[in-house]
Amino acid sequence: MVERKQGSNRLRILALMVGIAAVIGTLIFSSMRSVQAECSLCVEFRGQRQCRTGLGPSQTEAQDAAQRAACAVMSSGMDESIACSRTPPVQLQCQ
Repeated sequence: MVERKQGSNRLRILALMVGIAAVIGTLIFSSMRSVQAECSLCVEFRGQRQCRTGLGPSQTEAQDAAQRAACAVMSSGMDESIACSRTPPVQLQCQ
């Protein structure tokens, strides 16, 4: 009876390890595959200027990520954040 329990526990541990490895592998693979564009931009908002880089599966999403990162530093509150995100960048370069 004790041997059967030990074998069952080992099988469960092995199955758990394989499952964890599969999840980690999937996350790594999907994150590497989804980055296809990189944009660097500078935004001027309320007398401040911030430059940031963003990554994404498309140029639009990479630019949005960079804009959000730049605006996060310069704005406080939802109103300012929205206003900053609608401000056209003064400098933009995408790859």
